[in-house]
Amino acid sequence: MLLRILYIIYIVLFAAPIYAVLTIILAVIMTVGCLLGFGKFFSYYPGLIWSWLGLILSLCPVTVRGRKNYDKKAGPYVVMANHQGAYDIFLLYGFLGIPFKWVMKESLRRVPFVGKACAVAGFIFVNGHSIQNIRNSLDEAKRSLGDGYSIFIFPEGSRTRTGRMQPFKKGGFVIADELDIPIIPVSISGSYGVMRAGSLLPHWRRLYLDIHPPVHPREFHTSDQPMQDLREEVYHTIQQGIHDGTERL
Repeated sequence: MLLRILYIIYIVLFAAPIYAVLTIILAVIMTVGCLLGFGKFFSYYPGLIWSWLGLILSLCPVTVRGRKNYDKKAGPYVVMANHQGAYDIFLLYGFLGIPFKWVMKESLRRVPFVGKACAVAGFIFVNGHSIQNIRNSLDEAKRSLGDGYSIFIFPEGSRTRTGRMQPFKKGGFVIADELDIPIIPVSISGSYGVMRAGSLLPHWRRLYLDIHPPVHPREFHTSDQPMQDLREEVYHTIQQGIHDGTERL
């Protein structure tokens, strides 16, 4: 209990104010760099630094496993992961090791500084999961992939509120299939305990990022239900890689 109280004091009085200032500074740097025509660098590396700093300030250690399961030079990829909490973004941006563009909710465009930075960086905003919206996302994804980036999507669509994975939506799988691009499944563990949906203050936890071998949509084309089977394969791969961390304050 004492350690928890000390951790909260540290977060509120030290880490959170510094993190807020760093977020604004790095968002402005990303925006200006991209507007000046250096998007290849500034659309990725300020976010990478922002993620590292967020985890350092939170004192949360990270364990990454499975980097040898994919070849960065063989990309691009469509990366998919379970969505446990707010710290998922730090984990993926900071430790996946693949430059990618996010597929994110349209509502995030309105977040001060960050929304503008994401827009000029060419991140892909989606509004709903209709066929037309998927087609619009597909067009944006083609442009990103043509620039040599992978794309990332949370196939659940939103953070879990129970700690259990939600059903996967079809949009990301349509993009991967239409563009004939492998999917890299990624399992996130520990993030739900750090800062789940609705939480205002983080808890200390060890975080885990387990990267699985790519799954190629074309391998399911001989199936009677290729898209459903592809979704189930990626779902179960991610689900089996999730485990409960025991280190906490």
